[in-house]
Amino acid sequence: MTAWQEIPPPALKITPLGWLRALWRGSLIGLLTYGGLALLLLVRLVEWPLCGQSRPVTPHITRFVCRSALRILRLPLVVQGRPMARPGAIVANHSGWLDIFVLNAVQTIYFVAKAEVAAWPMIGWLARATGTIFIARKGTEAKQQQDIFESRLQAGHRLLFFPEGTSTDAIRVLPFKSTLFEAFFAPALVRIMHIQPVTVIFHAPDGEDPRHYGWWGDMNFASHLLKTLATARQGRVEVIFHPEVPVDAFENRKALSQHCERVIRTTHVNAA
Repeated sequence: MTAWQEIPPPALKITPLGWLRALWRGSLIGLLTYGGLALLLLVRLVEWPLCGQSRPVTPHITRFVCRSALRILRLPLVVQGRPMARPGAIVANHSGWLDIFVLNAVQTIYFVAKAEVAAWPMIGWLARATGTIFIARKGTEAKQQQDIFESRLQAGHRLLFFPEGTSTDAIRVLPFKSTLFEAFFAPALVRIMHIQPVTVIFHAPDGEDPRHYGWWGDMNFASHLLKTLATARQGRVEVIFHPEVPVDAFENRKALSQHCERVIRTTHVNAA
C-alpha cells in the first residue's frame, strides 16, 4: 500500500490569467513582507535596548503583515474561541507554510522550529527576525533547549510548536511527538504553565483537490507558492482555539501530548 506522503499532488496547471494573478499577488506580498521586515528591524533597534526580550511593539508589525497577506491572497479566515491570556504555549496541527501567516494573524506568538529552518533562504531571515526559537532534535541539547524555553516564557512570550514534526496534506493529523512537552514539566514551569490546543483547518476551493493547501513529501516550495498565488477563488481556513489545560493536571508529557492530539484530531475530522 502506497503511503500518503508518496502520493503526488495534481499536476500544476496555471492559465495565463493565473500567471498574471500570481505575479500581482506575489509582488504585493513580497513588498509587504520584506517592507515589514525592514520596519521590524528598525523598531527592534530601539525596542531591544529598552525592553530586551519582551517585544511590546514588533509583534504587532508581524500580525499586520500576516493579516494583510491573507487579504491579498483573498483567503478568508474564520476564528472560533479565543487565545488564552495565561502564561503558556500553544500546540497546533501543521499543513504547510501558510500556517505561519494564519497563526501569526490571530495572536501574538513565537514559533518553535527545527534548526534547519534557520538556514533556509529568506524564510530563515524572517523567522529569526520575528523571534523564532530554533531547536536541534538531539537529546544531548535537551537541557539547553529547556533553559531557552524557560527564559522566553518568563519574558512573557507565548510559544507555538507543531507536535507532528512535519507538514501534511491538510486532510489528516499525524501522531504527536511528545518530546517537546517535557520542557513544560520543568520545576520552574509546571505549576504555572498552560497548554492551549489549536486546530487549523484548510478548506480547498470548490472543485479543487481537498489537499490543495497541503505541503508534503517532496513538494517544491516555489511551485506550491505559485499555485496558491494563482488560485482565482480561494477556499477558506478555520482556526479553532480550544480550552487551555494546566500542565500539572497531567502525569507526564505523554499524557499531555495525547490529550492535545485527541482534541485537535477530533475537531479536524469532524470539520472535514
